[in-house]
Amino acid sequence: MACTTILVGKKASYDGSTMIARNDDSGSGHFTAKKFTVVTPKEQPKTYVSVLSHVKVELPEQAMRYTSMPNAEKGEGIWAASGVNEANVAMTATETITTNPRVQGADPLVVYQPAKDGQEEVPGGIGEEDIVCLVLPYIKSAREGVARLGQLLETYGTYENNGIAFQDADEIWWLETIGGHHWMARKVPDDVYVVMPNQLGIDTFDLEDALGEQKEYMCSPDLKEFIEKYHLDLSMDGVLNPREAFGSHDDSDHVYNTPRAWYMERYLNPNSVNWDGPDADYTPLSDDIPWCMVPEKKITPEDVKYVLSAHYQGTPYDPYLSYGDRSMSGAYRSIGINRNDFMSLIQMRPEGGTAYGTLEWVAYASNAFNTMVPFYADVDETPEYLANTTGEVSTENFYWTSRMIAAMADASYGKSLFHVEHYQENVLAKSHALINQYDALLADEKDPEKQMELKRKANRKVAEMVQKEASTTLKKVLYELSNQMKNSYARSDV
Repeated sequence: MACTTILVGKKASYDGSTMIARNDDSGSGHFTAKKFTVVTPKEQPKTYVSVLSHVKVELPEQAMRYTSMPNAEKGEGIWAASGVNEANVAMTATETITTNPRVQGADPLVVYQPAKDGQEEVPGGIGEEDIVCLVLPYIKSAREGVARLGQLLETYGTYENNGIAFQDADEIWWLETIGGHHWMARKVPDDVYVVMPNQLGIDTFDLEDALGEQKEYMCSPDLKEFIEKYHLDLSMDGVLNPREAFGSHDDSDHVYNTPRAWYMERYLNPNSVNWDGPDADYTPLSDDIPWCMVPEKKITPEDVKYVLSAHYQGTPYDPYLSYGDRSMSGAYRSIGINRNDFMSLIQMRPEGGTAYGTLEWVAYASNAFNTMVPFYADVDETPEYLANTTGEVSTENFYWTSRMIAAMADASYGKSLFHVEHYQENVLAKSHALINQYDALLADEKDPEKQMELKRKANRKVAEMVQKEASTTLKKVLYELSNQMKNSYARSDV
C-alpha cells in the first residue's frame, strides 16, 4: 500500500523517546476502514493462514498481547499494520517500496498461483497482510524483530517489496526486502530521523558488519554472494549504495516518491542545505535525497504529525494554493491525502519505562484534516470509540467521524481550515494535559493492577475528549459546506 514513514532516534527527539510513525494509505479509488484493538494470546492463532497468498505458517506456542490496527471489515485478511506488544516492542508494517527488474529477475517475488488445469495451487509468500501477526507477538527487542522477520522471509519469501520498522526504548531498526527472499536492515542512528516515501531508501550499508558483528547492520546470510552473482553493485568505487543497487529510479518516482522525502527534510532541516531555486542541493526530483539526517532542532510528536499531514505548504506545489503562480500547484503526490486511512505514531518515552512509558498516538482518515490522540499502549483493551469501526458510516466512532470531517473540510477548504486547525490544536493541548495528569498518578502507583486500571481510565478520558471535540468540529465544517453550497446555488439562479 502507498504509505509514508518517519523514524526518530532517541537523541533526535525532544524528550529522549524513540518514535516510529507511518501513514497507512488505501489504493487509489477506495478507503479501507481501520480500528484500534488489542489482541490477546488466546486470540492469536497457532497456525496462521494468509487470506491473500494462502501461505501457512506454524507459530510459536508462547504469544504476547499486542495492540493492532486491523482492517475493520473482513475479506482480505487482518492487516494489523502497527502495534506494541507487552514487552514494549513495537513495529509498523509495511511501507511499500520499489525495486528494479535486475533484482526481480534474480530473486523473483513469491506470487500465489491458484489451482488451474488440474494443477494444485502454489501458495505465495508473506506480505503486508501477515507480517505484524507473524512477528510482533514473539519478539522482545527491535533487533529480535529483524531476526525473526528475516528468517520468515528466507523460509517463505514475499510477494511484494516492503519496508518495516522495529522499535524498543533504545533502538530503531529499519528492514527492507530485496526480491522474493533477500533482505537488509540498518539500525537508525540515535541522533537522526529517517524519511521513507514508498521507495527503497537505505543509501549506505556495511556488508562486513551485517555479515559479522551486526552492530548496526543485518542482512540475508548470502547477500554478498547474491550481489556478486547478479552484478547488482553499480558503484564505481566499490562502496555499496543499496538504493542504487536494489532500488528503482522510474520517472513516476519523481512525481510520487522523491518529492515527499524532499518536503519532509526541507521542513526538519530548512537551513542545512539549499532546497529551493536553481542552485538547490536537492529538489523534488533528486534521487539522492539522504535516507537520514540530523535535525536542526529536536523533533516532537507534533512535528511528526505535521510532516505526515503535509501537502507542500509554503511551496508552489501546494494543491490548495490560492494565490500567486499556481502553474505547479498539485504537481506532486502529497503526504496528507484523502486516501490516508490512519496514522500511528509510537512514542517510547524514557520516563515511565515499561510500566507506562509507551504511548501510541492514533489518527484516522486524511491527515490534512484530522487530529491525533495518545493512548497508553500497555493495556488489555482499547476505547470503544476507536475500536468499534465497521463498514457502516457512523458518527459513533472516530474513524468515520474523521472521514466525514475530512471530506467536508476538503470541499470547503477556505472556510473550514480555521475550524480544523482549532480542532487539532485543542485536542493536542488537552491530550498532553491528560497524559501529564495520568503520568503523575501512575508514577505514584506501584501496584501493577492498579496501574493497568489507571491506564484504561486515561485512555477512556482521551477518547471521550476527542469524541466531543470531533463532534463539534463536524458540525462546524458541515455548516461551512452547507453555506458554500447555498451560495453556489444562489449564483446559479442569477
